[in-house]
Amino acid sequence: MPFSTLVLAAGAGTRMRSARAKVAHELLGKPLIRWVIDAAKAAGSSNIITIVGHAREQVIGLVEADTIVVAQDERLGTGHAIMVARDVLARTDAPSSLVVLCGDTPLITSETIAALVASQQESNAAVCVLTHILSDPTNYGRVIRDETGNVLRIVEEKDATAAERAVTECNSGAYCFNVPVLLESLGQLRNDNAQGEYYLTDVVGICVAQGLAVKAHVVDAEETQGINSRVQLAQATASMQRRINTAHMTAGVTMLNPDLVWIGPDVRLQSDVELLPLTFLTGTTTVASGSVIGPNSRISDSAIGHDCTVEESVLVDVVLEEGVSCGPRAYLRPGTLMKAGSKAGAHVEIKNSTIGRNSKVPHLSYMGDAHLGEGVNIGAGSITCNYDGFEKNSTVIGDRAFIGSDTMLVAPVTLGEDTVTGAGSVITEDVPSGALALERSRQHVVKGWVHKHTRRTERRERAEHTEKDGKGKNQPHKKENAQ
Repeated sequence: MPFSTLVLAAGAGTRMRSARAKVAHELLGKPLIRWVIDAAKAAGSSNIITIVGHAREQVIGLVEADTIVVAQDERLGTGHAIMVARDVLARTDAPSSLVVLCGDTPLITSETIAALVASQQESNAAVCVLTHILSDPTNYGRVIRDETGNVLRIVEEKDATAAERAVTECNSGAYCFNVPVLLESLGQLRNDNAQGEYYLTDVVGICVAQGLAVKAHVVDAEETQGINSRVQLAQATASMQRRINTAHMTAGVTMLNPDLVWIGPDVRLQSDVELLPLTFLTGTTTVASGSVIGPNSRISDSAIGHDCTVEESVLVDVVLEEGVSCGPRAYLRPGTLMKAGSKAGAHVEIKNSTIGRNSKVPHLSYMGDAHLGEGVNIGAGSITCNYDGFEKNSTVIGDRAFIGSDTMLVAPVTLGEDTVTGAGSVITEDVPSGALALERSRQHVVKGWVHKHTRRTERRERAEHTEKDGKGKNQPHKKENAQ
């Protein structure tokens, strides 16, 4: 069932009210156009052509790696978009079937695309139109059939009669064409219509006039929903959220409230994962069985091992081995590796660091560019001073080290195994294994300072009050104005 795909992505999308190209807007962390392209690839498309136009510099970077990019410099309609790709479509090695999709329809599935192609090829139709039924078909092109159900034409709403506007079967904007027939029909397209554009839909009427078969494949309207506004983007996001979450729950993932969980399309979850409300999983994140994520957590491009807990935390490009605990309110940044049984506690930030097996950074600490061995305990408020104003430097902490609260480890510095630092120390030199490192100034006590300071403050305040009272005495009252 070989076929090619052409994706229409040249429109301005003015109703989005955005400087960003419409198809570059994201749904669950993925650009709209990538949903469409990836669905076509999953359906088996041998090659994909993307038509770009408005804000093309934003779109090209999203599609150039795996599609053929063709620019529509002057946007004169969907039929014109096919015309500018004529040379690519006419290649002798191209399949004889071409699927045309809109780049702003992220909900279309690979199964629907495959069924559309099968319908066109099995019936040997010149074109098979993907249609849907709407109770309110306003703004959609109507699919007009004859008495036996054959498709006669597609009429845009601005060109439709009152009777045609009453039709509820609508054109989705997706088709599967016989390529030689399509290329021949392009020369017969005219732009004498309300928009002054070349409509791809007119190919249907041309094929009917030539006695060629035109079929329609009806699908659920949700799949063909186009994104033309922020409201529609939110609606499509909710639809995809339900679709993805339902699939994960069916496969054994627990969600306390699936309406408050957002999962990207490339996320992989094993069974017996539990996702609590306000959890966001995006990118290439994977979560192994037994782990509990949330509430109020965001994880992107990370690998979460078995039996981990992530509570009220943000993780970006990190790896957690089995049995790791994060949060509440931990921030794990790129390059972080938490080894088995380790912990990043409340208000902890870790960046580009390895936290060894069963090591703990329990609370209020920052570990940057650090390597912690096994069984290390970091006291509250401790940090690695990893930046000297010019470059990042590393801190190495050996197995079973105990870092006292509020210790500043000024990198580059190495602490050996079984070392201890005193609370409040600033460690600037390497510490050998088994040693205590203590650095703080001598404590100075001034006896009676508070009492003396309080009495001095009270005398000053009394003097200020006396001065105010003195200024206010013996002052003549202002006479009232005569009535």
